[in-house]
Amino acid sequence: MTEILEPDFALEVPAGEDRERRVCRHCTFIDYQNPKIVAGAVVLKNDKFLLCKRAIEPRKGFWTLPAGFMELGESVEEAARREAREEAEADIEIDQLLAVYSVPRIGQVQVMFRARLRGDFGVGPESEEVRLFDWKDIPWSELAFPTVVWALTHHAETRDQPVFAPFGNPEGTDHLTR
Repeated sequence: MTEILEPDFALEVPAGEDRERRVCRHCTFIDYQNPKIVAGAVVLKNDKFLLCKRAIEPRKGFWTLPAGFMELGESVEEAARREAREEAEADIEIDQLLAVYSVPRIGQVQVMFRARLRGDFGVGPESEEVRLFDWKDIPWSELAFPTVVWALTHHAETRDQPVFAPFGNPEGTDHLTR
């Protein structure tokens, strides 16, 4: 009979690695802890921006773009569409990749798209409120995360450009992500 051992992890630098990892003392399995991928979109309808007021922590009560963690087995585009349905009961058509933001402080990579709202929207279970905002009416001081500000700003910079290179973290923002 084979004895099944409970994992017993220790921090060590495995051969061929350059940093400490959690390694099982019994079988040498390496428990890699990698960043989570967030997918979302800057969604427009008639030149108005779709924003969701968060009903959950972190930053409950603040406005954000429809976005959230990818699930296994879905593409980033599928994840962005699913998050729009879940948070804003919105059906979106993705236009193109807007930006990829790195947030190492919380172990996230955020992939943001430009998208258009098809039809109506509503309030999903993770939102207190969902609204369309004119650019001048966006509640900038009530936005939940720096990446929301970046994505909205990057969208505005490319609004009339059919083709552009995707953005990354803006220069001078390392203090917000580390």
